[in-house]
Parts: sequence; structure tokens; C-alpha cells
Amino acid sequence: MKKIILIFIYLFTVSINGQNYPQDMGKPLDIPLLLAGTFGELRGNHFHSGLDIKTKGMEGLKVYSAADGYVSRIKISHGGYGKALYITHPNGYTTVYGHLKKFAPKIEKYIKARQYKKESYTIQVYPEATALTVSKGELVAYSGNTGGSHGAHLHYEIRKTKGAIPHNPMLFGIDIKDTQKPIVKSVHIYPLSEDAQINQSNAVVQANLSQKKLGDFTADPIHAYGKIGIGINTYDKQDGSYNWNGVYNIKVLLNGTRIYEQEVDKFPFGETHYIKLLLDYKRYIKYRAYDQRLFVLPNNKLSIYKHTATDGIITIDEEKNYQVTVLISDFKGNTSTVKIPIVGENLPLVNKVETEKITPNYFDKNNVNYIRGAHFTATFEENTFYDNLYFDYSENDSLVTLHNNTVPLRKRYTINFDVSNYTEAERKHMYIAQANRKGNFYCLSTKKKDTIFSARTKSLGSFKLDKDTIKPTVKPLNFVQGKWLSNYRQLIVKIKDNKSGIKYYRATINGKWILMEYESKKRTLTYNFSDNKTRSGKQNLKIIVLDNADNKVIYNTYFYRKEK
Repeated sequence: MKKIILIFIYLFTVSINGQNYPQDMGKPLDIPLLLAGTFGELRGNHFHSGLDIKTKGMEGLKVYSAADGYVSRIKISHGGYGKALYITHPNGYTTVYGHLKKFAPKIEKYIKARQYKKESYTIQVYPEATALTVSKGELVAYSGNTGGSHGAHLHYEIRKTKGAIPHNPMLFGIDIKDTQKPIVKSVHIYPLSEDAQINQSNAVVQANLSQKKLGDFTADPIHAYGKIGIGINTYDKQDGSYNWNGVYNIKVLLNGTRIYEQEVDKFPFGETHYIKLLLDYKRYIKYRAYDQRLFVLPNNKLSIYKHTATDGIITIDEEKNYQVTVLISDFKGNTSTVKIPIVGENLPLVNKVETEKITPNYFDKNNVNYIRGAHFTATFEENTFYDNLYFDYSENDSLVTLHNNTVPLRKRYTINFDVSNYTEAERKHMYIAQANRKGNFYCLSTKKKDTIFSARTKSLGSFKLDKDTIKPTVKPLNFVQGKWLSNYRQLIVKIKDNKSGIKYYRATINGKWILMEYESKKRTLTYNFSDNKTRSGKQNLKIIVLDNADNKVIYNTYFYRKEK
């Protein structure tokens, strides 16, 4: 019997790069699969950990379990994956389904009971293995647009259960039609040593590309000297989908020899922050451009690299010619080629830029670093930075600028403001705000203790003390006060705060807590009448909404309902 089981497992696995992946897992949707996002796709501060499967622009498509197993985790949050379901399978993997509209009836009943017990929409539970068992192909949820999604789709992951390490679902037999070669948007050449120059400049230089035929590009000759590296902005498109998705594999050849290769089949969540060293983070912050370095910086610990002797760093000597070839492939093996001829010449610099401003504040990344101003302090724990740097800051009245936001950080740090010059009444509605890349200030979660306000953030930039004295608003959308709502399935209201943002809400009918689902993109609260049976007659609805600056509104209304 054991031999038969082993043979069965072998028949339903394939070996890729020496690792076996089960091939008997089903599709999560019963439609032709088109992708809005691929595994390992570059995001600003992480790799995409699954596939974003298009749902025809609709919500409510049936979502099926990919294999036998049990629901091991349910998480509902306002951001992130929104309504998310985790199913653990006996083959050693766990599938994740995110941005769901709702769960299948038995799962919905299970989680709602716990939401009502906790009196909270946001919740995370880990059911026992016997509580919610499912079979392959069983309906487990309906697709949606909850959480931090930017449109209706299903986020689908396959994780190694041990270690919760995400793997590329296409390794497990998910088949996406793709006959198109990746597209190259731009190529940049980076100086990596003090004596390096590219076309008589010590700055990053964009190569001038020409397309010879579909998928084949050639750059104008580059005149360079010293240590340099290549950077590329590239994306892939699958058949039937207009989305700009991530590529699968990139190689760099120097005179025909491989000097760099990256491939994202899997990655531990704990290392994904190193993407900030793979990306040209400055160009990402300034232009939202996904230029990736095809060379490994010293402090980059990503495991996506197939390391070589130079890890992509090219040493250019005088009077030598070099041919750099970049090969970009998607999962189906469609490959685009970029050829970059390089002439070794140590020419006089025409364009010289200062690479770093020297300040009195030298930060060693391995130490705790500290800045004190007239009305603020900032504390950076060990290894907050990826590299040592001369730190710059300025303080102008209540506006504080810490270095600049193009420098990536590994983890959060603390900024404190002294608010002793403000009255207690003023402090009540104040908070610490940070500027985004467009210069608009948003509220940070602010802790208040006596005359010190504190916030933690994972990016540098501009900060100030801000104030919000305007209460949130509550507006009914599908009903009016005093009407009979016997045939209504839902109550929908809109809650809005124009500055500091919504922090908390609570709703009751006749004094009893009700589950109102908050959709932050639409700013709506929705209650399903099917959740509870209430007495017939007048129903008193009370909604309390609090913003992040301690402004509170209490909304009271009533309606009539006859239970059937």
C-alpha cells in the first residue's frame, strides 16, 4: 500500500530545479484565468506573494478550494487582503484567497458568530483542524474587492505550510496563456566605484535603446571606466490581458559568460524588505518607476539570486571592448534580449555630481542613532538603515524634515514632538502628520503622553504637528428616517472624515451591537438584516464614529421593520 501511495504522489508532482511540486491542485475560479499580477512582481516595499486573478471586473464569482484540507485561518481587516481565507492541505502547502466579498455559508456562519462575540468587524481566528474541513473543488468563498485592492480580483497564494513561505502558483500547474515577450522600458548604467564614469559622467546614465525586432533591443555604445552595473525597467504581458505584470527570470552575460541571474520561485516574508535594495529606490520614490538593479549590493540578503563571482558588477578597463547581454524571460520562456556594447575609456569628466552631502551627523547602521531638535527628537534603532550615511535634517517652526524619503529603511523608527507650548484643549485634537510623495500630509498613529507626542514610521521625509477639529459625518444611503424597511436586505450608511481619518466606529440597533462592514474605498458601513432577528416595530439605530483626532459624532435615527 505504501508503494502505491508513493507512486501516486510521484505521478502528481513535477520536479523543477530539484524540487517536487504537486500538480493535482485545482483552479480557484471556474473561468479562463487571466492575470492582473504575477508572483514575485515588484511592489514598492515587497514582492507580490501570489497571483492576482482577474474576475471579469465583477464581484461574487465562486471561489473553490484547490485541494482537500481544512480552514486554518480567517482574517478580516480594513486593509491588506480584506476578507482572507487560509486552507491547509495534507500535501504540505496552504492556499490563501484574498480580497473576498464573503465566505461560503458554513464558513460565514462560523466567522460571524465570532465577530458578534468579539463585537468587531476586524478579526483573526485559527480554527481547529476538524472545525471547517473542505474538499477539492468545494465552494469556499466569493470573489470581491475588500481590503487594499484597487479593483475586483482574487488574490491567490500557495505557501509552504512549514515556515509560511509563498511559492509561485504556476509551479503547481496553474496555466496562463502567454505567447508575448517581455517589454523593456528603459536601461540605466550605474557607476559603482569612486573612479567610475559613464559617457564622461559619474552619475547614472540612461542608455539609448533601439528595437531591432520584437523583443530584441540594442543600446548605443557606452563609453565607461571603473566598476559599473546595469539596471532595467521591464514588464510582461500575458495573452488576453492588458496589465503590466512582473517577469520571471533575468540574466546578464558579459562577453557570453553569465555574471548575474535572478529568479523568483519563492521567498521568505522576512527577507522581502530587501527589495528596496533590488529597486532603484530613489527613482521609485520620485517617479514610481520600477527600475531594478542587475547587480547585488553588499547588504542585500535576497535569496532570489543565483550568485556568480561578481554578482553583476562589471569592471571596465581602458582600451577594451565589452558586450553586455541582458536576457529577460517570463514563466513561459518567452525571452527578450538587450545588447549593450561598452568601450573602455577613461575620459575627462564633463558632468560631475556630488554623491553624498557631508553633515555633522554620521550614522553607523549597526548602532542606535539619535537626532534632537528644538521641539522634536528622532530615534533610530540598530539596523534601521541598510548602509551608513551622513544624516541631514532641518527644523522650521513645527515642520521637521528628516534627511529625504529616497533613502530606504529596514524598519520603523520613532519621532517625538514636544507639545508643551500648546494648551491641553489644543492637544486633544492634534496629531503627528507626515508628507506623502506629493507633499500632502496624512495622520500617523500618534501616542500621547503628557507633553510628548510619539509616532512610528518606516520612511523619512517631512513631519509636522497637525490639528483636526471637525467631526466625522454619517449619512444614510439607502433609507430615510421613519420609513418601513421590512423588505430591505441591508442598511448602508456613508461615514466620512476629511482630515485625520476614521479610527473607530460602533453601531447598535435597540442597544444591541450589530456587525457593520466597513469598506474604506467607498467609505460605507453595511449591515445585513439576515444577521439578526429583531422585534417588529420601531428600530432605533445608533452609530458612533471617532476620528484620529478625537472628534466624535453620535448618529441616532429610527426606522420600522416587520420581521417575516
